[in-house]
Amino acid sequence: MQICPDIASMRALRAGLSGTVGFVPTMGSLHEGHLELMRLARERCDHVIASIYVNPTQFGPDEDFDAYPRALAEDAARCEAVGCAAVFAPSDKQMYLPGHFTTVSVSEMTKNLCGAHREGHFDGVTTIVTKLLNIVQPDVAVFGQKDYQQLAVIRRMVRDLNMPVEIVGAPIVREDDGLAMSSRNRYLGAEDRERAVVLSRGLIHAWRAWQVGERGARALEGIVRAVVERAPVTVDYIDAVDPLTLAPLEGVVSDDTGCVIAMAVHVGQARLLDNLRLDHELPRQLVSIEESTREE
Repeated sequence: MQICPDIASMRALRAGLSGTVGFVPTMGSLHEGHLELMRLARERCDHVIASIYVNPTQFGPDEDFDAYPRALAEDAARCEAVGCAAVFAPSDKQMYLPGHFTTVSVSEMTKNLCGAHREGHFDGVTTIVTKLLNIVQPDVAVFGQKDYQQLAVIRRMVRDLNMPVEIVGAPIVREDDGLAMSSRNRYLGAEDRERAVVLSRGLIHAWRAWQVGERGARALEGIVRAVVERAPVTVDYIDAVDPLTLAPLEGVVSDDTGCVIAMAVHVGQARLLDNLRLDHELPRQLVSIEESTREE
């Protein structure tokens, strides 16, 4: 496996690959969720390239850019173990030349959810993803569904800009207790780690309510909130949204539209994301938890 520290070496390596290329962009601090994305890309393509780059333009001034964990050697070893052909690990100077003024923006889909709480975040995401796709030129790019808004925004950007790449969404990978895997989980202390399970529990309760006929958007949000706020946490948002457009759902939700409940919740020092599509089958990793929570 080759580590490419600059754009020139990445493009040279890509030019020498025959067959299809899958791409998994990451900010490093890799966990099993990231590795599952790479395995999925490997199943679909002849070669897999991962990027490891902590992108400064998607962090706000009071966020954890400086503290975000960086461990390139360990992360590269994990990438190699799952069969990556290369890791693209550029510097800020490589990705943002002096006088960099160009920004890619997806307007309507970034107004709510995380977009309402992290000004400029999605412009940073869509700009860096555009740059990475342009450099790596993959046939397939795999993103996790844990950040549902990010996945939907990138899909729309690729469609609108006629980019020749297939965007694949990979299911959320969870711990045994239901907590969605995240690099930021390492910020959780022992007590906060126990409290964090309320996110998946709240989503399970809303899924169960949908199965027995609840279609009120506010009622479904309220079911999640009631469970999440049992713990000492701070909620940024718990919103019912259209699965395709991310538009907030109002009143009675149509079965044809479907419903995603998405949330961002601060537990201790960690800002955690989770979501669930209520009109789909319960993901396998949540089935046993749903059975254990029926008496709650």
